[in-house]
Amino acid sequence: MDVVSILEALAEQGVTALVTADGERMLERSLPWTFVANGEPLGGQVVRVDAASVEACRTAAIPRLRALGMSAPE
Repeated sequence: MDVVSILEALAEQGVTALVTADGERMLERSLPWTFVANGEPLGGQVVRVDAASVEACRTAAIPRLRALGMSAPE
């Protein structure tokens, strides 16, 4: 599933979510990709994942979002 579809599904449920790429961390060979989601539907929780790739962010974030009651596509 592509990231845009996931972001759309979360937005439709009232969750604000974004994916960013940090150029400085990319140059440092650190974890340049970040996924962040928050909003009332998450019960005040913030889901944040820093990872080496967009796919790794998705893989880590989806189970956490589902555990908080969100419907997220695969």
